[in-house]
Amino acid sequence: MPWRWAGDSIATVPSGHERGPGRVRVRYRRAGGEFAETTLDRVVPADVVAGLPVREFRWYKGRQHYSGWYWSATMSGHVAYESRLELARIMLADFDPAVAGLAAQPFQLAGPDGGRDRRHVPDLLLVGGDGAVTVAACRGWGFEAWSGADRRLLDNVRFLAGYRRGLVIDAGLLPAVLHAVREQATIGSVERALAGEYPVALVRPAVLHLLWTGRLRADLRRPLGAATPVQPAAGAG
Repeated sequence: MPWRWAGDSIATVPSGHERGPGRVRVRYRRAGGEFAETTLDRVVPADVVAGLPVREFRWYKGRQHYSGWYWSATMSGHVAYESRLELARIMLADFDPAVAGLAAQPFQLAGPDGGRDRRHVPDLLLVGGDGAVTVAACRGWGFEAWSGADRRLLDNVRFLAGYRRGLVIDAGLLPAVLHAVREQATIGSVERALAGEYPVALVRPAVLHLLWTGRLRADLRRPLGAATPVQPAAGAG
C-alpha cells in the first residue's frame, strides 16, 4: 500500500527503525463510533475513510476557528473542517478525479521519536483510485504541510463546487453539451449553439457541472466565463 505524506506535493517518510510503520500506532473510529487500533503498516485506508473523525469537532460561540461541514460529491456525504485552509484542501480533493475517498481527522498516530512518544492527528486523509494514500497537513513529524493553492484556481474550484450536485442541473442536457463542445471552442459558443433547443439558464449549469466532474476541461488558473475555452476530457462520452 503506497503512502504519500504531504499536502499539495509528496514528501518522504523519514527512514530508520525507530519511525518504521510497524512502530507507529494508529487509532481510528469505525462507522459505528467504536475505536479500533492497529499499526501503520496494517491499517486499511477504506476502513478509515468509512469511519468517523477520530476526535469530536466542537463548535461554540466566540471560537476563532472557521469550522463547518462540506458536502462532498466524492463521498456523497459531509466532511468536517476546522479552518478555511482545511476547507480549501477538502474542496480541491473533492474536485480531483484521482481522489476516490477522503476523511477529516482520520486517525491518531502515536509512536517513538527521539526517545519520546509523540501523538498527532492529521487534518485529512486522501485515498486515490490507484490505492495510494496521502495524509495532508501533517505538522510536527517532519512531513510536508499543505499551505494553500493558486488563488485563481481556488476561486474557480470554489465556484464550480456550487454545481457539484447532480440535483442542480438537468442531466438530460449533458449529452447535448458534450456533443456541442466537440464543435464549439468556448462556454459562450456552446450556449449559443444550443440556444435554439435549451435556455442558457440550463446550459451554463450543465457546462459547469461537467467541468466539476472532469468530463470537460478548462484552464482554471484563468478567469472563468463565457470566453473560457473548453474541451472534452479524454474518454468523455
